[in-house]
Parts: sequence; C-alpha cells; structure tokens
Amino acid sequence: KQILVLGLDGAGKTSVLHSLATNQVKRSMAPTEGFNAICINTEESQMEFLEIGGSESLRSYWKMYLPKVLLLIYVVDSADHARLPVAKQLLHQLIQNNSTLPVVVLANKQDLEGAYCITDIHDALALSDIGDERKMFLIGTHVAEDGSEISSSMKDAKELIAQLVLETQ
Repeated sequence: KQILVLGLDGAGKTSVLHSLATNQVKRSMAPTEGFNAICINTEESQMEFLEIGGSESLRSYWKMYLPKVLLLIYVVDSADHARLPVAKQLLHQLIQNNSTLPVVVLANKQDLEGAYCITDIHDALALSDIGDERKMFLIGTHVAEDGSEISSSMKDAKELIAQLVLETQ
C-alpha cells in the first residue's frame, strides 16, 4: 500500500518528498516527468510514497492509483493564486468517489512573499465542502535553503503521515 503524492506541476511535490525522506532540504527545480517513488522508514513503519507529475498530460493517471492507496497527500503552491481554482477542482474530482480516503493537504511555499495563509488556502480549496466522514488535514509547509534541516512544519507533517499510515494499515 502506497501514499499517493499529487498536486499541480510546480507545487513542490518532489522537494517536499525529498525533505521528508532525508530530513534535509534539497530544492528540485526540474518537474517530475512521470512517476517518482520514495521509501521512507520511520521507527514504526515503512512508508512508500508515489509521486505522479502534475502536468496536464499526467493528470489522467491520478485516478488510476487512488483505489490502491492508504493516504493522499495533495501539495499546493500557496503563492500561486491564479492556479488555486484548478488545484481545488482537481482535488474535489479526485476524492468525490472515495469518501474515506484520508487527505493531507500541504500548503507549500509558505515562506514566499504573497503566499496565502492557511485559512485562505482552506477557503480557496473549499475544504469544508469535502465532508465530515474523512480524516483531513491542512498543514502549511515550506522547503528552506538547500542543505539545511527541514522546518518544524515538515517534521509535523512527517509525524502526522506516519501516524495516519499506522492507523489505516
């Protein structure tokens, strides 16, 4: 069972995953062309992450992998205001037929000037419309300078993801 990592191209999925895997920051500038799989071991479990690129040509694959996953991590670029409506539409389409899949939304790039705060992201993605049956979390994250240790929000996200995986297995 895998953890699916989705989001629009440029949201920072690969950088987030690398930070979670290594506890070190490495910004990835090249978009993921296709798939990227990473295994992360914690004391309690082994987590297998599958990232699928966010370009339009790859989005058709997203739905195929959903039935097989324990958890969906959806990464949005908090500073990309123009594309938040598209991110919202895709998220709602993805989860409409799966009312129990836990969702962790990472409002990434919180360190950028003009980034929406968590409440604005919550509203922009209409997360209150997603339903009460599902476990859903929204965490503000950012990937700091290359080589530095990951932020406390990234550590919190990693702990939350590990906890959710344990609960759903």
